[in-house]
Amino acid sequence: MKSSPAFGQADLTNCERELIHLAGSVQPHGVLLAVREPSFEVVQASANVVDLLRRQTGELLERPLRWLGGNLEDQVRAIAQQDDLDEPVPFRCRLSLGGSDAEFEGVVHRVPGQLLVVELEPLDTPPGGVAVLELDGDTLAQHLGRAVQRLSAASSIGTLSDAVVKCFREMTGYDRVMVYKFDPDGHGKIIAEARDPRLESLLGHHYPATDIPQRARELYIRNRVRLLVDVDYAAAGLVPRQVPGSAAELDMSMCTLRSMSPLHLQYLRNMGVTATLVVSLVREGQLWGLVACHHYSPYNLRFAVRAAADLLSEVIATRIAAIDNYAYAQVAIQVRRLEQRLIEATSTEGDWRLALLRNPRTLLQPLDATGAALFHDDEVLSTGEVPSTPQLRALQQWVQTHGVDRLFHCSAVERDNPSLASLTPTASGVIAVKLSADRPDYLMWFRKEQLLTVTWAGDPAKPMVANNPMELSPRRSFAAWSELVRGTALPWSGSELALARAIGASLIDIIVQVNAVRLLIAEHQLSKVRGTVGSSNEAVIVTDGHQRTLFANEAFLRLSGRTRETPARLAAVAGLLTQPQAAQRVFDALVSDGQPWRGEFELAGSRPTPLSVRAEVVPARDGSVLGFILMFDDLTESKRALRAREHLEASLSQAAPSLAAFGSGSRENDELVSAILASASLAAMDIADGNMAPTVAPMLEELEVSTRRATTLYGRIRGFTQR
Repeated sequence: MKSSPAFGQADLTNCERELIHLAGSVQPHGVLLAVREPSFEVVQASANVVDLLRRQTGELLERPLRWLGGNLEDQVRAIAQQDDLDEPVPFRCRLSLGGSDAEFEGVVHRVPGQLLVVELEPLDTPPGGVAVLELDGDTLAQHLGRAVQRLSAASSIGTLSDAVVKCFREMTGYDRVMVYKFDPDGHGKIIAEARDPRLESLLGHHYPATDIPQRARELYIRNRVRLLVDVDYAAAGLVPRQVPGSAAELDMSMCTLRSMSPLHLQYLRNMGVTATLVVSLVREGQLWGLVACHHYSPYNLRFAVRAAADLLSEVIATRIAAIDNYAYAQVAIQVRRLEQRLIEATSTEGDWRLALLRNPRTLLQPLDATGAALFHDDEVLSTGEVPSTPQLRALQQWVQTHGVDRLFHCSAVERDNPSLASLTPTASGVIAVKLSADRPDYLMWFRKEQLLTVTWAGDPAKPMVANNPMELSPRRSFAAWSELVRGTALPWSGSELALARAIGASLIDIIVQVNAVRLLIAEHQLSKVRGTVGSSNEAVIVTDGHQRTLFANEAFLRLSGRTRETPARLAAVAGLLTQPQAAQRVFDALVSDGQPWRGEFELAGSRPTPLSVRAEVVPARDGSVLGFILMFDDLTESKRALRAREHLEASLSQAAPSLAAFGSGSRENDELVSAILASASLAAMDIADGNMAPTVAPMLEELEVSTRRATTLYGRIRGFTQR
């Protein structure tokens, strides 16, 4: 196992493993005091207490916080009563410095298993000191109100990102603000930028994944706001370096003053950047991107402004979720249209496959593909520009070896499998959707090779050397460097992958229906078709025209809690439901009216299971009813999503008086309160309406947590600004 280098001891060969959370020092614009509970004695302190608190480190250690005078200990004790102090909680206090009181602001958090950490920053800026942005309460509320309204109105990731950089720059005053989005491989791209017109644009530049080590990405998820005041700061070390009574160093993951890796500082110097603010954009627990703010002279923000940036990050993440889920809703519309065309073709022509491939535009255009192939029943059917049949067979075998459940995709087949290099001209990019659980049946889309020009912020492959040729350091040049990429296609977007997955699911549904019809009209094929339908995840029952059950698949038996006992008639199926009489009336109407039916019932049991029921009538050539196909879908998750939405709406209603109390006193505050609640409500509508998403309920629950956190953050902001 490779060892992890200590903080400050890493180079470019092992920086991925640098213990950046064990920095052992702080930025000197504030002081850190590690306190033992319940005595509240200082057991560790940053060496710069002599500069900011006018106390020698040695004389401060083992003394209680009250020794510093003022109301610091009272404030910290009050906060320490909270059980959950994993995240820093801000406060303001007075300290006695040389016989006079001085105002400080700071944060307190608890390191599990270690100590209580108190971080303090003076409110008075000395003459010639670092510029500090401080906004009064009304001004900050106005900025937040305008920002929430603009962000909530964004209908795409592009327009949202443009609004983000403008709002952040207007509020914080940084020279350059960027939205930095990660791709699936971890590489970053600047997708939006607002800057001082004297600066060269970085919009569209790519940054390799190695620029942000994995350990740093993990900390970005935990600690959402990171501030660097001056890249050339002299770090103030912790005294003592290790936590007293143990051999461990203080875990500084959540410290706002934590020193930054020397490699990262050199990286910023090479870019010419002096001060930074980085705000994490987290989507479903993953680092979606960053709001990166750069300044070219030392620059600091008061805690209220930092909290406002944190609040906006929650609003942005909520909006990203809503926009992404709206794409799922659009996918659902397109899939329903395709499904209807294929069902009609099946009933009139007997083969949905020809209808699928007859019009290339309807299959290729939604995914911006140049070709497609269907592998089904040992046949290969294709449309558009595709490789030869032997090449397609080789591709099918390679995809099958990946053992993917439903979806496989890549944008550079040649890179992933050099033996398939001959496919590059017509099928460099591939999406494959599996259509059967036990057969190598696939629907694949292709994109032909497209020469790409990628603009990097400096050559990511260029050797990075310092004055000593043997010493590695971050690259010195960030000038735009263009790379011509061959052997690849345009990457598939998230919405395109969602559409492919949905089309595949629809085809699976259609295949089940078609095979169910074959059970009725082709007894000699019963064994083969029974295996296909039986292995489907769709719960299906097939009956004849007299409601006698001919077939019930394993999915239905599992759903109904049965083993091998198939219901003999539809009446027995009705008996499995909580409303058997109503269900029987529906089944009888299928016979008398000859019309399909869709609706909902509940499966009886200790905890009734909500079901979506689709009943299709299969007509015979003479006009009589040949039989019926019933398909059942478990609605438990859909109902859970509905309950989550109702619970969220109730939470919003409860949050309104609380937010209003925080925001009372000015028209801007009232507008901000309304904007925050409206943003959350609009996001809930967008998420809930996109019912193609597999995680609607967790997303609504995440939105509720985010809204509650926004309430808390705004309360803290008002707490600062009303003092």
